[in-house]
Amino acid sequence: MLTEAQRQEMAQNILDANRTKIQTTRPSAVYPQITFEDAYAISAEVAKRQQAAGAKLIGYKVGLTSIAMQRSSKIDEPDYGYLYDYMMIQDGAAVPHANYCVPRVEMELAFILNAPLTGPGVTMMDVLRATEYVVPAMELIDTRVDEPRKIFDTISDNGAGAGVVLGGRPVRPGDVDLRMIPGLLYRNTDIEETGVSAGVMNHPANGVAWLANKLSDLNLSLKAGDIMLAGSFVRPIWAQVGDTIRADFGDLGSVSIKFV
Repeated sequence: MLTEAQRQEMAQNILDANRTKIQTTRPSAVYPQITFEDAYAISAEVAKRQQAAGAKLIGYKVGLTSIAMQRSSKIDEPDYGYLYDYMMIQDGAAVPHANYCVPRVEMELAFILNAPLTGPGVTMMDVLRATEYVVPAMELIDTRVDEPRKIFDTISDNGAGAGVVLGGRPVRPGDVDLRMIPGLLYRNTDIEETGVSAGVMNHPANGVAWLANKLSDLNLSLKAGDIMLAGSFVRPIWAQVGDTIRADFGDLGSVSIKFV
């Protein structure tokens, strides 16, 4: 367990890395005794300082939602991070690669809520009832801490969350089978990753339910209007200058950006 001063130190290091785009030393290397509680406390402190500086909280992201990713990280549950207004990127935009340390891209479904969700005890059906629509999305992830990262480092670093692109065709939750949304993730003309939305905890709404219940431990609730990234159903791909990254969701359309 870290002291409050040590948590504050790590939060400042991550904020500095986010500002300079130069990775900082990962918390687990500085303090090997770090715990999950410490990691979430560091993330919360970063969020507190960013909001105090003017960033508007617009939702949350869930990560590590697949069994394979959980096993690779030696953790048996997902993690989460915060989404801010400055993270929003327009579909089709040219994105400066220099805005990130080492950007990668994932594809997932975003749930836009029209009613609050307060845990504990939130279920998949509760999420579907509280969702106004679901829209295809890409998440830009970035690592403000160096390698080799442990799960504590990723949690401390806002779950690596760095950007959100919404696009494609918004749908009502009952209008499609949200378990069977296909995913093709392209770099330029090459398909780099494929998947299906059921890879997110058997149903992507389960990712949002998990988050609502996890946040209840902090006396937090999901609010109407919040954007919830339910978790990627493909592995992330690296993005280099000049790359066009496109996520194809079949009948739900596609989302793309270009790194410049």
